[in-house]
Amino acid sequence: MPDDLLIPLAMVAALLAGIFAGYPVAFVLGGVGVLFALITGTPLVFLSTGISRIYSGTLTNWLLIAIPLFVFMGLLLEKSGVARKLLFSMAGLLGGLPGGYAFAVCIIGIVMAASTGIVGASVVLLALLALPVMKQTGYDMRIASGVIAASGTLGILIPPSVMLIILGDTLNISVGGLFAGAMVPGVLLGLLYILYLLGVAVFRPSAMPPARNVSAGVPLTRRLVVLLGHLIAPLALICAVLGSIIAGIATPTESAALGAAGALLLAIMGREMSWRDFFHVLTETSRTTAMILFVMIGATMFSVIFRRVGGDRLIHELLLSMGTSPYTVMLTIMVLIFVLGMVLDWVEITLVVVPLVAPVVALLDFGMTPELNLLWFAIVFAVNLQTSFLTPPFGFALFYLRGVGGRDLPMGTIYSGVAPFVGLQILCLGLVLAFPQLVLWLPELTMRR
Repeated sequence: MPDDLLIPLAMVAALLAGIFAGYPVAFVLGGVGVLFALITGTPLVFLSTGISRIYSGTLTNWLLIAIPLFVFMGLLLEKSGVARKLLFSMAGLLGGLPGGYAFAVCIIGIVMAASTGIVGASVVLLALLALPVMKQTGYDMRIASGVIAASGTLGILIPPSVMLIILGDTLNISVGGLFAGAMVPGVLLGLLYILYLLGVAVFRPSAMPPARNVSAGVPLTRRLVVLLGHLIAPLALICAVLGSIIAGIATPTESAALGAAGALLLAIMGREMSWRDFFHVLTETSRTTAMILFVMIGATMFSVIFRRVGGDRLIHELLLSMGTSPYTVMLTIMVLIFVLGMVLDWVEITLVVVPLVAPVVALLDFGMTPELNLLWFAIVFAVNLQTSFLTPPFGFALFYLRGVGGRDLPMGTIYSGVAPFVGLQILCLGLVLAFPQLVLWLPELTMRR
C-alpha cells in the first residue's frame, strides 16, 4: 500500500478504537478529525471549511427540521395509546387462530413503522403489550421474541423514516423519491415476515397456539368495526403525511409538521396522555434530535479531514481492488455495512460510511443514471441496516427486548428467535439487489406525473 494512504487508514483505526473504548461517537469523530489535521500539518485555516459545512449543511439546513418533527410525531402516537388499542383489537380478531397474536404483532409493527418510525419505542411497546400475553398463551418464546424484535425495527425502512431523511441530505437526493422507493421493499419485508409466520402456524402450530376465550361471544362484525375504528385515524395520518410527500404537494418538512400536528390532535382526542407523558415526549424528542445532530457535526469534521489526507482515494482503490464488476463492488459494500452493523449504530454508519462510498457508487455502470444509482443504493443500504438491529453482539432491538423480558427471556432465546428474521432480511436484500425496479418503479412513476 502506498505510504500516502497510511494516514487515512490510521484515521479509520483511530475512529474505531475511540468508539470501542466507549467514548461518545460525536466527540470521537470530531476529535479524530482535528487530531489528524494537526498530525498531518493541515493549515488550521482549512478547518474553517469544516465549520462552514457544519453551519450551511447541518445547522441551517431546513430539511433537517423534519427530524424532530417526525420523532415528536412517533413518540406522541406511542404515548397516546393508539398502538395499544390497535394491538388489542387486532388480537381480538386474530387471537383465536394459531399464530394469531404473532400475526397481530407483525401487522401492528408495519402500521407503527409507517406512523412512528422510532425503533426503540416500537420494540419496547410491542414487547410490553404482547410478550406477557404470548407467554401466557404458550408461545415458543423464540418465535415471540423474534417477531416482536423484527416487527419493531421496520420503522427504520418504512417511511416516514428518520434514516431516509438523513440519507437524502447526505446523498443530496430527493427525500420524496427515497420515501417512494422504500415503500415496496418495506412492504415486501413485512410480507416475508407474515409468510414465515404462516408457515410456522401450518407446520408447527404448537409453537403458536391459539388463545382461549379471546373476545368470546363478540360477533365477528363487531370485532371488525372496533378494529377499523382504531385503525382509521393512524391510517389517515399516514396517508396525509406520505401521500403529500410522494405526490409532491408538500415538502418533507411541511409533511412532518402536518404529522406532528395530527399526532397531537389524536393524543388530545384519546385523552390518555398526561402532562407528564407530554413532557417526556418533548424531552425524548430533544435528546434524540441532539444526538443525531451532534453525530452529524462530528462526521462532517471527520470527513473534511479524511478527504484532505486522501481518504477518497483509499476507499476507491480498496473497492476497485475487489473486482471491476459493479455488482462485485456493490456486494463488497453491502458485506462491509452488514459487518459494521454488528458493532456500530445506524447513525454512525450512515454519516461516516455513506459519504465515502457514494462517489464510487454513483459512477458504477448499472445501466442507470448516477441519480438513480444513488437512490437505489440508498434503499439497498436501508434494507441492509435492518439487520444491524438484530445481529449480535450489539443489536439494539435485542437489548430493548431483553430489558422488557427480564430473566425469563435469556439472550440465547432471543438470538435463536431473531435468526430466521435476519435470514428474511438478507433474502429481501438479495431481491432488492437483483431487481432494482422493486425500488425504482414507484419513484419513476411519481416523477412521470
